[in-house]
Amino acid sequence: AQGAEGLRLPGAFDAFELALRAILGQQVSVKAARTLASRFVEAYGEPVTMPFADLTRAFPLPSRVAALQRDEVARLGIVGQRADAMIALARAMLAGTLVLGPACEAEETIESLRRIRGIGPWTAHYIAMRALAWPDAWPPQDVALLGALQLPNTAPGQRAADAMAEAWRPWRSYAVLHVWRKLETVERAKEQR
Repeated sequence: AQGAEGLRLPGAFDAFELALRAILGQQVSVKAARTLASRFVEAYGEPVTMPFADLTRAFPLPSRVAALQRDEVARLGIVGQRADAMIALARAMLAGTLVLGPACEAEETIESLRRIRGIGPWTAHYIAMRALAWPDAWPPQDVALLGALQLPNTAPGQRAADAMAEAWRPWRSYAVLHVWRKLETVERAKEQR
C-alpha cells in the first residue's frame, strides 16, 4: 500500500509475554488491556533495578504464572476464563506441549493454542503472527478488519473476507497490518479534529 513501504511483521521480544497480553486484550480496549497487564506485572512480576524510574518489574516468567490459581489472577479484574487460559498457557509451555518461536510450525502451534480453553481462533492467529512471525496469519472475526473490508461481522461476512484473502496468501498477515495501520491513521485524524 502506498505510504506503508517497508512495513514488517512486528515480532515479540518475549513470546510468552506477547501471548499473555493477547489473552488479556480479548474483547477489551487497548487501554483496558494495558491496565490489566500493568496490574498483572505489578502483582506477579519480578522486581528489577533499572535506570528508568517507571520500569520496576519484569514480566512474570511462565514458572511464576503456572503456579498461580484462578482467584489470584481474577482478583486483579481479569475475567476468570482469561485467568484460566493464562495459567494453562504457562503450564503448557513449562510442560513443553506448547513452544512459541519463529522456528515453530504455525498451523501446529495454532492448533496447540486452540486446545487451551479460552484461546480462540483470533487470539491463536494473532499470537502466530507476532510470536512466530508467521506471514500468513488471518485472525478470524476481527471486527475492524471486516468493517474495513465493508463486510458484516457475521459468518457470511467472514466467509466473504476469507475468500477475498485467498488472493493474498501466503502474505495475509501483511494485509491485516496494512488495514490496521490505515484504521489507526483514520482514528488519529478524527482525534485531531
